[in-house]
Amino acid sequence: MAETEGPVGHITAIDGGIADVRFAEGKLPFIASRLVTLSEPEITIEVAALPAADTARGLVLDPSPELRLGLAVRDTGAPIRVPVGEDVLGRMFNLFGETIDGGPPLEEARRRPILRAPVPLSERRVEGELFETGIKAVDLLSPIERGGKAGLFGGAGVGKTVLITEMIHNMVAEYQGVSLFCGIGERSREAEELYRDMREAGVLDNTVMVFGQMNESPGVRFRVGHAALTMAEYFRDDRRRDVLVLIDNIFRFVQAGSEVSGLLGRIPSRVGYQPTLGTELAELEERICSTERGAMTSIQAVYVPADDFTDPAATHTFSHLSASIVLSRKKASEGLYPAIDPLQSFSKLLTPGAVSDRHYRIARAVRNTLAEYDDLKDIIAMLGFEELSEKDRATVRQARQIERFLTQPFFSTEAMTGQAGRFVTLEATLDSCERILAGEFSDRDEGAFYMIGAVDEIAGEGARDAS
Repeated sequence: MAETEGPVGHITAIDGGIADVRFAEGKLPFIASRLVTLSEPEITIEVAALPAADTARGLVLDPSPELRLGLAVRDTGAPIRVPVGEDVLGRMFNLFGETIDGGPPLEEARRRPILRAPVPLSERRVEGELFETGIKAVDLLSPIERGGKAGLFGGAGVGKTVLITEMIHNMVAEYQGVSLFCGIGERSREAEELYRDMREAGVLDNTVMVFGQMNESPGVRFRVGHAALTMAEYFRDDRRRDVLVLIDNIFRFVQAGSEVSGLLGRIPSRVGYQPTLGTELAELEERICSTERGAMTSIQAVYVPADDFTDPAATHTFSHLSASIVLSRKKASEGLYPAIDPLQSFSKLLTPGAVSDRHYRIARAVRNTLAEYDDLKDIIAMLGFEELSEKDRATVRQARQIERFLTQPFFSTEAMTGQAGRFVTLEATLDSCERILAGEFSDRDEGAFYMIGAVDEIAGEGARDAS
């Protein structure tokens, strides 16, 4: 319901998802104010522009057949607010802070505006500590920073959602802080499955879920990320707890902003995106940071249109991240899952001093071996493997073993593949890569390294069904 008994206006125009509301002179609402219709059901309009001295233009966030010209609209005098506090743990919400999990509504919960200023630079803190995921290719070549932001980049169908679901499975169970999952413009089926999986895993009590699905209006998809971060900021700032923020999918946020921009009649910029793309993305991303009160770590899936990494949505997102995990369609077509491209992925944490000397040395050796193999592929295609020197043949064998070793059966795909998932510690990954690079398995077929945990499994020192 309305927060205050504010001035009342009337709808004078409706165009797509946009409505113009005329108020008495001097009674115009502020930008981003929440307007609600005096009808049943109540319809929410967020003010996006003030085109005339007596007119507010807003986004209709929950369209209804009841929306019509002349309908009375009240200004609540405040932006959209969502509940915060311990009561939100274990619950699923929409943009308006309404529960959508079939449980009781949070009528008495304290509420905060979804739009808030980011933490000043002087109050931010850089962690520089590795956040272990149990996924070999990530921990070895693109380690995630505690208190940092990591992006999973890839086109359609290369495994972004599966990878982020596996990270949830591996990290949330071990994570001591609060986990918050924000679904932006993704499938409703995925939201329901994720909720059920987290409940069955017993981690839902420490998790908050906020969704603005693909069937909802662009205004909802554009604002739901801000609503989720308001809840996350409460746990970081008021409860002084570490927060893990998982977002699927940042591109849908950019896409919703483009739709909103088009509805408001703004002239599009490069590749048809909104001219305010950089600013809007920064307003969301800059709220994700760590302070002395607590660390906020974020993992974000980023859809890459047509696999074009020069797309403005991808390039603007890259600049906000401390780690970028790039998924390759070529790897996926070869059945190498997770389809992480080790040569395109990077992490600011993978530098001497930030990780151990051993980790840096092994990661660099793995990357060099894979890069040499990549350079030799054209020669192999033209002349054949037999024409390579003995040294190059050894490099190719090692690279192909490493490529297959970096595949991994996931807990989240057990039902589909029939293979038990593996959580592989960083220490086990480093030890395994070191042994492969040392030539310990030069006589073993590369297929033996496919979809295993540590190399102990093929060395006969561990059970293959160990989890």
